[in-house]
Amino acid sequence: MIDEEKKRIRREIRALKNEVSLEEKTTRSKAILEKVEQLPEFASAKTVMLYWAMADEVQTSDFVIKWAASKRVILPCVNGTDLDLRVFRGVEDLVAGENFGIPEPSGELFTAYDEIDLILVPGVAFDVENNRMGRGKAYYDKLLSSLKAYKLGVCFDFQLLQSVPTDEHDIKMDQIVSE
Repeated sequence: MIDEEKKRIRREIRALKNEVSLEEKTTRSKAILEKVEQLPEFASAKTVMLYWAMADEVQTSDFVIKWAASKRVILPCVNGTDLDLRVFRGVEDLVAGENFGIPEPSGELFTAYDEIDLILVPGVAFDVENNRMGRGKAYYDKLLSSLKAYKLGVCFDFQLLQSVPTDEHDIKMDQIVSE
């Protein structure tokens, strides 16, 4: 039952995302990320794990570049069924990722997980109880289960639902920021 419900929500959110142009997503993303910048958890964080967005996600590339000047920025890299972490050292250091073609840093692995203060987490949908539903591969859930950092979900307003189905491996966010 949960799997069917997750499939239905993924389909509905995909349709809603397709109605919003990339230009509109970029504009709305700026508003979301400005809210993130105001949070004390972000302001005090020295090492942040961000993500380089796919076209249908909250757009983060300018945000990554901006904050890499003053914080240590870590980006996830798909490695089989897991996420490896690498330090972002500039756009020129990015290579196409193995699964989704998402630009990923090419430098050495970052393994000091306990140094990460805050993680910006994308998702398909979130709910008012800070639950997150991803794309179904559990990349983030596996990684987040081993991290103590503050988990900050970011999404467009239509991705924030009253409730999303969860099971035991789904990791809750500490906070959700939307428009």
